[in-house]
Amino acid sequence: MDEKLKDDVLVCRCEEVTVADIKEAIKQGARDVTSIKLRTRAGMGLCQGRTCEALVQQILRQEIGVNPQEAGFSTPRTPQRPVTFGTLGGENFNE
Repeated sequence: MDEKLKDDVLVCRCEEVTVADIKEAIKQGARDVTSIKLRTRAGMGLCQGRTCEALVQQILRQEIGVNPQEAGFSTPRTPQRPVTFGTLGGENFNE
């Protein structure tokens, strides 16, 4: 079995999510990687879960006994930033 991690261990470095944060999300009803991601932002940083997803899956297995298929995987998305309407329509869209 995987080694138990202490609550203060940083799971997601990008979003600064700890083991305690993941456990709290599980107490609130999270049962897979996606629901952990929605509650904690783990996996939403620049690496898109490449460094933390395995740890999130491990914590889910230890805390509620889900198998790897039930824990699931997150869907990677590209980092987004706000875009102005001027950029979308072109700088001279009023002409």
